[in-house]
Amino acid sequence: MDLALTVDVTAAAAAVQVVAVTEAGRQADAILGEPPLPGSLEWHAEEGTDVPVQRQRAWELLQLRIGLGAGLDPLPTLVGLRRHGATWEQIAQAAGITRQSAHERWAAKVTVILEPDAEAS
Repeated sequence: MDLALTVDVTAAAAAVQVVAVTEAGRQADAILGEPPLPGSLEWHAEEGTDVPVQRQRAWELLQLRIGLGAGLDPLPTLVGLRRHGATWEQIAQAAGITRQSAHERWAAKVTVILEPDAEAS
């Protein structure tokens, strides 16, 4: 009993988080379908278009929705979304909240990661 109540579970919790995030991505793939394989006719047909970027954005937004529904920390997904140009409006829509609420809830945390020197100035 003592071990169960006192052991450091940091590594175990991190492992569960990794599995959960991986599964959220797998579920997003199952819902949206796999992208074309590199070198395939479909892949070449999309070269030079914004289709791959839009597909990736949709996948990340869906992964955010799945993760939020599962109670996962959205910060890693939010950082990726903002890094790749997602708007707070898109993020808010995926989260089922207003743009202002999304910005108030997450913008400061995302900014610290994406622009660490912005806080120091």
